[in-house]
Amino acid sequence: MPICAPSSDSSASSASGGRAWIVHGLALGAAAAAAAAAAYLYRRPAGFRSRAVGIIPARFASSRFEGKPLAHILGKPMIQRTWERVMLASSLDHVVVATDDERIADCCRGFGADVIMTSESCKNGSERCCEALKKLGKRYDIVVNIQGDEPLIEPEIIDGVVMALQRAPDAVFSTAVTSLKPEDAFDTNRVKCVVDNQGYAIYFSRGLIPSNKSGKVNPNYPYLLHLGISGFDSKFLMIYPELPPTPLQLEEDLEQLKVLENGYRMKVIKVDHDAHGVDAPEDVEKIEELMRARNIQ
Repeated sequence: MPICAPSSDSSASSASGGRAWIVHGLALGAAAAAAAAAAYLYRRPAGFRSRAVGIIPARFASSRFEGKPLAHILGKPMIQRTWERVMLASSLDHVVVATDDERIADCCRGFGADVIMTSESCKNGSERCCEALKKLGKRYDIVVNIQGDEPLIEPEIIDGVVMALQRAPDAVFSTAVTSLKPEDAFDTNRVKCVVDNQGYAIYFSRGLIPSNKSGKVNPNYPYLLHLGISGFDSKFLMIYPELPPTPLQLEEDLEQLKVLENGYRMKVIKVDHDAHGVDAPEDVEKIEELMRARNIQ
């Protein structure tokens, strides 16, 4: 069921007219889609994975872009832009930033974010989220890991990731994909995904998947781009750091592959999202151009 929710007109929202289409099944007519949207947005499944926390892991050190969370995007730190977007999600009961760096922590406290200090030994964002969850000391059923370099993430996507996990009791992980742009086909910073016909992940890769005998992009194939957001069943997140690294995870340098290689199921939603995260310094200008085009302050 496609769900279309218009974004907010506030400074923390996307431009007027921006939309996120969350696909969970066969296409419905406009009236049915509106009814489905209302059901999703205002009614949670009773008693099952009902409490969700959003955690934004952020670290200063980065081989590709040191200090990335504090890089300014149209006058605001990137981490603030991301936090403002996450705060608009209706499915989250609490939002925190998890970091091991006092510079990031001071910045976040300055614009009003709750901050959890985590260890420098965390190997990835998922482990940082796990440590932050333990330190929160409250019970949450779902933990949404939102990358701090997604300053234009739509709150509807966050809500969709939460709802997908609530409605897939056989899954311990949920995430989102969107259509891959042809120019990003061979960019190893753009992670690709393939799913089965029930909407569960089969594989993620930095290379183009699926591939074909020609070794070229098939303009007629709907390639999928993975977005920087992950929903965890909280009980699974607590054991995730204890799972040993897996060969595919290490080869691709993609932490979600450890989930699949250990035999767990991962629900994937398809959304319409034409902005990607900031992976390198040159991406900042691209995001700023997009924000200007959408009149985002």
